[in-house]
Amino acid sequence: MGGGSSKTPGGSSGDQLYVSLKIENMNVKDALVPHVFGSTPIIGSWDSTRALSMERESALTWELSFVVPPNHGTLVFKFLLKPKDAESPCLVEEGEDRLLTGGKMEDESRSAVFKSPGFGQDELMAYRVFVIVDVISPFDLAASWRAYKENLRPSTVRGIPDISMNAAPEGCQEATRASPSAPKSIPPEELVKNASAAVMELDLERYVVPSPTCASTGVYAANLAETPRSLGFAKCDVFSGSHNSCEVKFLKTDHTASDKAMPAAAGAVAAAAVADQMHGPKEDQCLAIVLVGLPARGKTFTAAKLTRYLRWLGHETKHFNVGKYRRLKHGVNQAAYFFRGDNPEGVEARNEVAALAMEDMLSWMQEGGQVGVFDATNSTKQRRNMIMKLAEGKCKIIFLETICNDESIIERNIRLKIQQSPDYAEETDFEAGLCDFKERLANYGKVYEPVEEGSYVKMIDMVSGNGGQIQVNNISGYLPGRIVFFLVNTHLTPRPILLTRHGESQDNVRGRIGGDSVLSEAGEIYSKQLANFIKKRLKSEKTASIWTSTLQRTILTATPIVGFPKIQWRALEEINSGACDGMTYEEIKRNMPEEYESRLKDKLRYRYPRGESYLDVIQRLEPVIIELERQRAPVVVISHQAVLRALYAYFADRPLKEIPQIEVPLHTIIEIQMGVTGVQEKRYKLID
Repeated sequence: MGGGSSKTPGGSSGDQLYVSLKIENMNVKDALVPHVFGSTPIIGSWDSTRALSMERESALTWELSFVVPPNHGTLVFKFLLKPKDAESPCLVEEGEDRLLTGGKMEDESRSAVFKSPGFGQDELMAYRVFVIVDVISPFDLAASWRAYKENLRPSTVRGIPDISMNAAPEGCQEATRASPSAPKSIPPEELVKNASAAVMELDLERYVVPSPTCASTGVYAANLAETPRSLGFAKCDVFSGSHNSCEVKFLKTDHTASDKAMPAAAGAVAAAAVADQMHGPKEDQCLAIVLVGLPARGKTFTAAKLTRYLRWLGHETKHFNVGKYRRLKHGVNQAAYFFRGDNPEGVEARNEVAALAMEDMLSWMQEGGQVGVFDATNSTKQRRNMIMKLAEGKCKIIFLETICNDESIIERNIRLKIQQSPDYAEETDFEAGLCDFKERLANYGKVYEPVEEGSYVKMIDMVSGNGGQIQVNNISGYLPGRIVFFLVNTHLTPRPILLTRHGESQDNVRGRIGGDSVLSEAGEIYSKQLANFIKKRLKSEKTASIWTSTLQRTILTATPIVGFPKIQWRALEEINSGACDGMTYEEIKRNMPEEYESRLKDKLRYRYPRGESYLDVIQRLEPVIIELERQRAPVVVISHQAVLRALYAYFADRPLKEIPQIEVPLHTIIEIQMGVTGVQEKRYKLID
């Protein structure tokens, strides 16, 4: 079971032997740390208190390396296990002393066996032992020492030095120079060869791979709202004159209403829906969130974000943007005069399209829709009274008013509006468009009346994420309460969220679901590559954090990452496969054929016996989503396939029915960039 030397000892005068002693155990007990003690030249003492600690090389392997002359005397030594708590006794290796002469170990196939009375009277622990020996010259030693001194970086986290080798391996550099169009990821065999480098300088763009969907950056959020049916555009994707219309497909997904007014959900959401349906007034079974606010206050952004959240929870939700109706009915070339309060033709035209949008929303609710988000300025009491009259007896209305007093944010939003809004798609002069929009804004401001009627939520200076306040009036019920809680925690601060599965595990190799296995060799390599990636990608981020589940394969994947706090979430654990835990799908098909067929028919709702469904996973992930929305710094989430499918579906606004099929491959990082322009996705594949 041992390993041989990689080079034959000997060589030119002055050469030295680099000896690497390693032990490996598939069932490592973290409370015990392997050590080595013995004769000169290793340590020169059999005192266990002076034993040399071995360093953890991977999740399974510990290593101690040293340099000796080729003609060294026989090394006599043993392994021992020291408990991390100083009060427990050491465990000394059973059997004869080990002998190493000229780089070769006698009886190297012999395992290191330890008796562990603390874990059971008859329990034995066996470690695989092997030695690797290389011949190195004095010049190699000097170069290694020089590199060590030049690249020594003290760690502020662990309190011990970290070595940062900032140059990529020579072979990789040559390959990159020779072929600029080389594959995006390094082959595993190359990674194995270079895995000992603590940190490699990465060209992150080399690892970029195509995403399954287009990014939404630059897509005007109103174009992603519901397409007007009352104007005869039921099959139209977006208004043809919009900016970036080719990118609209990112969030253009099938969110059709169900046959019944019940959410596709589990847990609290389903229970609350049943209660509302049984005990609430009929009109309260449907909810209209009616936006109120001046232009450039973030109404459409808030509407799109709230729609995405409610859809993800399982509520049939649609976003109705009145501006989209106006452009389709009256065109985009409407000057600021059209929006004056003392222009009766303009007021009538704008009220007409608002009524059309409201009628479409109410018709959709009658077909099974649950929550409509009505996005417009709705800046006067007269307009809001019209909306309440149209909705009377059909749905409950909550006004959501967005107020911003920060001139810098308003100016930024105005400039984004000129760049993205279809209203200015044909305006080639940016300054002219800017002047026109500011005049439109002034016209709205002259007649603006804050909300004081009915049920309402006021978001005052909340968009920056720095303070602000939220006012709530006459709000009750489970869903309105969830909406308020979500709005309290949302903001526009740009930051990346990195999603990745754990490195390949032993159970992945065996094709078994669930479990709590350690990483495979490829998984260990990925953990190091991920640490290198995080170090470069987040090198200027001092407040980033690493989130993992409580299962060891995610914790081990995060272990090489240093410099950032690590937080374990039970909510991030893999879908609970219940009675099927540890089985392969072939075993489930053979032994539990009915369960196997039920899962194939409806993976979203299928619940493993004594386990979970995808809908259950979504419900336990809601606190994670709220916290991700609240965070203002980057977050790295290292989790599991089903969990990451659900999280990704939230950010990409994918329908619930698609979640079980979303592609989340191993050894790939999905970067979600959140900010005022929406959600952008980028993928990096570190290992093929």
